[in-house]
Amino acid sequence: MTAAGNSSVATAWWIPAALFCVLATGCARQSIHANSAKQTSNADDQAALIHQGKLIFDETPKYASQYVGSSLACTDCHIASGTAAYAAPMIDMAGLFPMFNKRAGHTISLQNRIQECFSRSEAGSPPPSDSPQMKSLVAYIDYLSKDQVRGQPYPGRGFVKLPPLTGDPVHGKAVYTTQCAQCHAVDGAGVLPMFPALWGPKSFNDGASMDDPRTMAAFIVHNMPQNHPGTLEPQDAYDVSEYIDTRPRPKFNEVYKDY
Repeated sequence: MTAAGNSSVATAWWIPAALFCVLATGCARQSIHANSAKQTSNADDQAALIHQGKLIFDETPKYASQYVGSSLACTDCHIASGTAAYAAPMIDMAGLFPMFNKRAGHTISLQNRIQECFSRSEAGSPPPSDSPQMKSLVAYIDYLSKDQVRGQPYPGRGFVKLPPLTGDPVHGKAVYTTQCAQCHAVDGAGVLPMFPALWGPKSFNDGASMDDPRTMAAFIVHNMPQNHPGTLEPQDAYDVSEYIDTRPRPKFNEVYKDY
């Protein structure tokens, strides 16, 4: 074969090879762009879930109405959208699950714990684990737990520790009148949506954690009154909690006793 012939063969080989390289490079770029677009889409979807979760957390009766019986929102007990210290914050909560729940008598997931809140504090019914409301709330709590370090408890977890005291509901009524009624109303119905009902048909039911005066006292002494938090003495907090505990409220639905 002549040199010219050899050149033709080489050229003929080179053209498809070059074309292959161009196509391959183009496909690789398309793949990178596709992966990047998919990641952006996933991030946008997750951000939307987190945003919706915060809306549900802050305005539960509005955004999860089908599962709510009370007028309370999650943030009424978990203050500042679940970020306030010693107000049962949600920060670094996700990694604690699964955990054993003494009240339920078995190990529960984060979803189960949320269902418990809806059944008790919200005096409603548990949202299914695959419901949009549940997915959004889990996404929001996961977001608040994104910097969690396992084995290192979050400072401000739960409520402050109080000595065991005996509450006096008679004195508690006087404390309520002077310190609480301005926001929560004389009849305990609250001023919605700013101040939740503390008793009555739109309050938490008698299966909620706040129905225990010890728990309520620990919450009150650090977080209330809202305009002067931390000004009540522990005994005053116990007394007003005992008074609130004597007031009527919805009954817990035993159908949901596993939560």
